[in-house]
Amino acid sequence: MVEKTSFRLVFGDGPVVKIIDFLIDNQEFDYSLTDIAKGAEIAWSTLHECWPQLVALKIVKKTRRIGRAELYKLDTQNPLAQKLLDFDQYISLQFIE
Repeated sequence: MVEKTSFRLVFGDGPVVKIIDFLIDNQEFDYSLTDIAKGAEIAWSTLHECWPQLVALKIVKKTRRIGRAELYKLDTQNPLAQKLLDFDQYISLQFIE
């Protein structure tokens, strides 16, 4: 069993939290939706239910296309995503202390 991140310890294990947590922890890279579902440990169908909300909030952005797969990553330029990153860092520091 994988140990929960501090972000998930605070916000729980809902699918949106798992997606955001995965994208925060892997913000340097872009991923297909299939890879995001696997990395976030949620069902592909669940990801597709939540994904439109994250796109509408502009927390994620499409980076490129490889074949038929569209790749996405956390949009670190988005003010909301920046606050989530700041909050993740703050939570982590609180757990360290």
